[in-house]
Amino acid sequence: MPIPNFFIVGAPKAGTDALFYDLEQHPEIYMSPLKEPCFFSSEIRPENFHPSLQPQIEASRDETRRYLDAGMPGKRFGGIISTWEDYLKLFSCVTHEKAIGEGSVCYLWSETAAAAIASAVPHARIVIVLMDPAERAFHQYLKSVSDGTVRHSFRKHLQMAMQSGPELGVYHPFLAFGNYSDQVKRYMDQFPTHQLYISLYEELRGDYAGWLSRLLLFLGVNPAFVPAHSEVPSTPHLL
Repeated sequence: MPIPNFFIVGAPKAGTDALFYDLEQHPEIYMSPLKEPCFFSSEIRPENFHPSLQPQIEASRDETRRYLDAGMPGKRFGGIISTWEDYLKLFSCVTHEKAIGEGSVCYLWSETAAAAIASAVPHARIVIVLMDPAERAFHQYLKSVSDGTVRHSFRKHLQMAMQSGPELGVYHPFLAFGNYSDQVKRYMDQFPTHQLYISLYEELRGDYAGWLSRLLLFLGVNPAFVPAHSEVPSTPHLL
């Protein structure tokens, strides 16, 4: 049964969603049809979310179950996968592709994901994109405003995040997502340097074509491929 050999692990809102949709166009790359399965992050499980989000989490769980049982028709953005059997289903349609990947941006923040990935796929290649923590937080806030999840100011959002409890939700791990030092170190401790592709978001903005070509070389596929423009579902849409 095919398993992934590379992972886009974060950071959230640092251009990784657009990268996911560009990579899936490459004829030598297979990307999981479900983005953000979060399988290797043991923290991302339904019971760990804030009580106010439980109805939403339960509905998402049911939708994800139906999606998997139906053979994964089309692409789906978000859906927690907690069993190895279900996780393998995400890669059951792999045919000739050389690079097999998935993207779950919680993996960078997670204290368990790096070791779990290294244990299951020790040869995996890891893609990390880091954005200035303040800018990253603001981008995530804008997405919450766009979704209608929050309606208050960014200042108020920061105050709420600093006062939040350990349950997963809008306010946690909103700030912790930007604590890169320990997060990157976990991957450096688990994987040799040649299996890590660590970049700054500014590199993407400055020369995306060149940056993407180098990444494709890192993944062992044709670096001359140029993706068509694609709409990214997670892009904020504000009036």
